[in-house]
Amino acid sequence: MSPADLPPFLLAVAFLIAVHEWGHFRMARACGVKVLRFSVGFGRVLWRRVGRDGTEFTLAMLPLGGYVRMLDERDGPVSPTERQHAFNQRPLRQRAAIVAAGPVVNWLVAILMFTLVAWMGADVPKAVLGTPVPATAAERAGIRSGDWVHAVSSDGQSWDEVRGLPELLDAVARAQALREDLYLNVTDGQGRGERRLHLDMTAPADASIGARVLQSVGILPYAAPLVSSVKPEGPGAQAGLQPGDRVLAINGRAVEDAGQLRSLIRAAPIDDVAPQSLLLRIERHGQVLELGATPRAVTENGQRFARLEIGIGAAPERVSVSYGLLDGVAKGAQDSWNLAVLTVRMIGRMLVGEASVKNLSGPLSIAEYAGQSARAGLAPFFDYLGKISLSLAVLNLLPLPMLDGGHLMYHLFEGLSGRPVSEWWQQQLQRVGALILMLMMALALSNDVARLAGWH
Repeated sequence: MSPADLPPFLLAVAFLIAVHEWGHFRMARACGVKVLRFSVGFGRVLWRRVGRDGTEFTLAMLPLGGYVRMLDERDGPVSPTERQHAFNQRPLRQRAAIVAAGPVVNWLVAILMFTLVAWMGADVPKAVLGTPVPATAAERAGIRSGDWVHAVSSDGQSWDEVRGLPELLDAVARAQALREDLYLNVTDGQGRGERRLHLDMTAPADASIGARVLQSVGILPYAAPLVSSVKPEGPGAQAGLQPGDRVLAINGRAVEDAGQLRSLIRAAPIDDVAPQSLLLRIERHGQVLELGATPRAVTENGQRFARLEIGIGAAPERVSVSYGLLDGVAKGAQDSWNLAVLTVRMIGRMLVGEASVKNLSGPLSIAEYAGQSARAGLAPFFDYLGKISLSLAVLNLLPLPMLDGGHLMYHLFEGLSGRPVSEWWQQQLQRVGALILMLMMALALSNDVARLAGWH
């Protein structure tokens, strides 16, 4: 995380908290409840304005929270003339609607963000795969270098189109997190030779983010085995390699893609006393050449391997992905639902020990992700806003005291029993809820620190 990540993070958090509280605020007004204060942030008040109806609007120094304070007889005396506008005097269905309005607005914002991303479109890497990592689910599934993924399925019957590598990434991440099988419909790079492959994702595995999701199951994006750069005076330069050279074979073994080329070089035998040379067959400007290169031994993180000190791989082929008006809305709604289901099921698996608590991300990871998405462009930042907004919606609907979901459970009890939860029980449950939330925040923050320190 860098200082540059902080402004987009604070902007995103302040915006999403504001729309969450605005949901409570608008529903309260619609139900005839008097709102005393609408606050975004905590601490010293930086800005204040009083509306015509007496509602105080404030912006505080720490934009990491907010609240809507309503007229309520449980908080203090209320004059008889205003009693009808107190929250506790409204019918049960209205009180429940006011509590639920915040998470609902966050969910709607998520749908809007995902819809905007679908409408805007993007040039993304084509879903073409490289040689899989040995002894992984991808290798066992029979994935070959150059396989182009057209569709995915969780049951082999109902298929979802894959328009680019990010959609494949999402499907793999979801299957890995939920430990569900994943089926791939693939062809070669020209769309010939259709095959259906089965990825066994049922083995326990920690969920990852970004490209690590693909690598953890052995899937690597395809990149041509090209030399992109050559370090001066390095082994590759001494062998005569040049940027743009395409490596066809090493020691007689054909090279299919950049990942395989990198692995073959790293695995080359190295001997400081009698270094062994690699025979490279390359293509340069349509001409096939053979060069001898002696790699240099390198030790990193306790591992010793060979290196030619060259850049490997070319930019992947990209495709333009965008959606029309109605298709974009459907895509936004479907993405939000899939992410919500994934989040709830992951929380459930963590509670029963089927998924690692290392999957919890804290403010440092979220801030880092905010900075990365903001630098990547408007569409990635909208996607980030949608994911965080949906996470806020799901988190607030958890049945924990102090959260909206906990208050909804109080209202459910009242609806079923005909009497409200007693103040004594509310106080005890609030203490338990506060303890659980503090433990969750401490765990998430410790995960952030461990990840940044490289401990896991």
